[in-house]
Parts: sequence; structure tokens; C-alpha cells
Amino acid sequence: MAKKVAGTFKLQLPGGQATMAPPVGPAFGQRGLNGMEFVKQFNAKTQKTPGQITPALVTFYSDKTFTFELKSPPAAVLLKAAAKIERGSPEPNRNKVGKVTMKQVEEIAQTKMQDLNCHTLEAAISMVKGTARSTGITVTD
Repeated sequence: MAKKVAGTFKLQLPGGQATMAPPVGPAFGQRGLNGMEFVKQFNAKTQKTPGQITPALVTFYSDKTFTFELKSPPAAVLLKAAAKIERGSPEPNRNKVGKVTMKQVEEIAQTKMQDLNCHTLEAAISMVKGTARSTGITVTD
């Protein structure tokens, strides 16, 4: 018999570095779930990408068990890494803070493709270019 889903929530944590400190502890504690088990499993699955922000979609069940699915890192994080910048521009329409090539944008779009709500690579590239524009990163051909 299938377990009854009690709910879901999302977390964004650095790969291989999750701890019971917020946001993990409060998110699991208020639902009565075993947060330490999540930390162990998350760190084991993300040890190949240490420090890279990795979203996790946690589904918890009425019997206080849970499962989680890892998503690809946010496009803004991947763009900042490709442009080798710490943070985006506070005024992206005026101040540009970095540059990425079209090839880098295409690689990021391919990485993000499974998590985006589009069906073609062209649409995914367009979404990534929009994120770059709103971050203050220029896309060069």
C-alpha cells in the first residue's frame, strides 16, 4: 500500500555541507521528521559538488518518513560561476558585472533543461539569457 503524502517543501543548501542549523533543523523539526538522516543522505549525494548550491524537494509522509529529489543548481548560481563573479549587479540595467559566452549559456541551459518548464533547448537558452540579463551579466556571441 502506498504511503500517504503529508506535504512537500524545498530547501537550497550547499552541496556536501548541510548541517542541522537553519534552514534544515527548523524545516524538519516543525514537521517531526528526522533531520539528521536528511543531512547524512544529502551530504552523501552531493559530495561531488562541494559548496555549490543544490535545491532539494523534500516529500514527507504521514508516517514521519521522507524522500527527497535533488534539482540542478539555480541558473543565477551557474551564471555567476561561469562569469567568475561573486554576486550580481544591484542595478542590472545600468551596471554590467560580467560576461559569458553563448556556448556557456547553452551548457547551462542543457544542465537546467530537466528542471525548466520548456520543451526545446532554444526556449531554455532564452530563459537562461533572461536570468543573465537580470543578474547584470552580458551574453556575448
